[in-house]
Order: sequence, then C-alpha cells, then structure tokens
Amino acid sequence: TFPVKLWLLVNSPCVQSVRWDARGEGLFIDQGLFEQELLSAGPGTDGEEELFKTKNFGSIVRQLNLYGFHKLTVSPASSAVGSGPRPATAGADTGYPDGPLHHFWNPHFRYDRPDLLVKIKRLTKANKEKLDAGLEVTSRLPDDLQ
Repeated sequence: TFPVKLWLLVNSPCVQSVRWDARGEGLFIDQGLFEQELLSAGPGTDGEEELFKTKNFGSIVRQLNLYGFHKLTVSPASSAVGSGPRPATAGADTGYPDGPLHHFWNPHFRYDRPDLLVKIKRLTKANKEKLDAGLEVTSRLPDDLQ
C-alpha cells in the first residue's frame, strides 16, 4: 500500500529525497530530487519494478492527501532532516538543493511506530461513509512489517 511504500522510502538509506523531520513525526520531500530519484527512472536495469505508477509529483501529493497526510509550512526550526529524527540545530543544512521542500504530517506516520501504519486509511467514498457511520475501516500491514 502507499503508506507502507512511503515508510520503506523514508527509512531507506538509499533514498535521499524523502526524510523524517527532526521529531520523527512528519516527513520532508524534496520535489526535484524525488522526481529525479523515484519518478523519472523507468524499471531498473536489474529488472526492478517501478515504485509508483505515475511520473507526476502532483499525483504523489494527491495520494498523500487521500491517505490523510497534511502539508505543513516548512520553517527553519523544522528543517533539520536526516535518515532519522534528530534535534534541530542552528544553521542546520537541509541537504535539499534540487527543488521545493514539502513537509507532510499524519498522526499515524511516526518514526518509532510502524504498528500505526494500519490506521492510515485511504479516504474513498466507501471508507468515508463507514467512518461517518462510526464503523471501523480495517487494513493490515504486510507480513514484513508485522
């Protein structure tokens, strides 16, 4: 699912375009680097499949919104980024020279809580009706994250 792909990306040492914020409660996406690193490349030479079905960054933002992520304003205090959360430091290098930096947040997307990923639901019409009726919308983590 999209949240699991995002979780794997933000925790991958090989991916430079997606990083946790300083508190490990949100993620930064460098649009230019993301497009270059994950959207422009076709299937890898080693037979690796495309990660996303789109090559349009706007479609990624739409998916984030459909899964309940909210865009936050990027401020100097929140811009310390890295492979894991770390405290913000004065003059911290954001490491994102390639394009606009986007900061997204979801209450169930946390650095230290992969178990919360099951609570991230896609806001489809059917799921919205279930939630409005007070019913639970269920999903499960892939076996490798359980």
